[in-house]
Amino acid sequence: MAGFTGLCFKRKVSRIAWLLCKRTEVRRHTVCRTFTSGCNTQQQQLSRARGSICMYSTESSINGCTALLYRNHGDPAQVVQLESMELPSVGAKSVLVKLLAAPVNPSDINMIQGTYAILPDLPAVGGNEGVAQVLEVGSQVKALKPGDWVIPRDAGLGTWRTAAVLAEDDVISLPNDIPLFSAATLGVNPCTAFRMLSDFEELKPGDTVIQNAANSGVGQAVIQIAAARGIQTINVVRDRPDLTQLTDRLKAMGASHVIKEETLRRHEMKELFKTCPRPKLALNGVGGKSATELLRHLQVGGSMVTYGGMAKQPITVPVSALIFKNVKVQGFWVTQWKRTHSQDEGALRGMLDELCSLIRQGKLTAPACSEVGLQDFRQALDTAMQPFTSAKQVLVV
Repeated sequence: MAGFTGLCFKRKVSRIAWLLCKRTEVRRHTVCRTFTSGCNTQQQQLSRARGSICMYSTESSINGCTALLYRNHGDPAQVVQLESMELPSVGAKSVLVKLLAAPVNPSDINMIQGTYAILPDLPAVGGNEGVAQVLEVGSQVKALKPGDWVIPRDAGLGTWRTAAVLAEDDVISLPNDIPLFSAATLGVNPCTAFRMLSDFEELKPGDTVIQNAANSGVGQAVIQIAAARGIQTINVVRDRPDLTQLTDRLKAMGASHVIKEETLRRHEMKELFKTCPRPKLALNGVGGKSATELLRHLQVGGSMVTYGGMAKQPITVPVSALIFKNVKVQGFWVTQWKRTHSQDEGALRGMLDELCSLIRQGKLTAPACSEVGLQDFRQALDTAMQPFTSAKQVLVV
């Protein structure tokens, strides 16, 4: 009888392990550990999510991690180093997570350089965005469980590492039935695009939005979210050798019009506005003359929202635009929005749910991504800082 009981117990454990693995399967990626020989992981991408999943813990099963650390501000190629770090024990209200994928964003570079609006205490781990899998949870953690995918609630968490022990309140869960890179790049650019399209002008189907930096992560998200809402977009890009391919790619995402910056100052714009109304909303990620030209094309009472300044030049606002067109010039920073709404759980949750719904419907995809191993971080940093970079560098653990 004892042997029979033991056999039943083993089969029950194997069944539980199999179910845990099945729960973490996604379209092309798997984030489970092979608990038994019967758990079939899907080849390459997330067989990297190694480490057993435990329910509650007072001592972490992972005592250390590898991280991209910088001890001084400066050139990322010079100050960022791959180092080993110890991990604290999993507290009652904390979770042990394994990082799965983390992109390299312009804000990450600026933070390392010391030019960003917020700077973490040094030494610091790089990376503000990414997706992780929960491995262990503290005894008082209520909203998360092992196997969940999570992303940072705020900037400065340090996502360029293999594992971390984090406060439950520092992360928010995502469904694990969306593609890995969509999850890894969801927290910054799509959220920025979503809020700018929602919070500044009451846009209806048929209305028009104009934006520069249309090939950026934010720009691509704007195109797709706007298209899903029936909103037309005029997308301004810099001239480049592969302009035709870029134009085709943006239109395949849902862009109504793709034009060069030079076109903003030409008679062609009058012809364009015969096919669509003047924009209610302009989204500026560049600054300088490009922003001024966006302003000129706004309809009376429209808004220009600035979320970036790649040109590193001030914006000149024509007096006539203020007096005769009553345009509104505003700014937006998604980090500030998240902090302002930190006590409103429903605001962030609702936005993420709507974005994930668009992803499931195939209406919102991640930007083109290049997968780079953590040990090859210098290649990722160098590529991310090059002009006309067409693919986002994503560190995959």
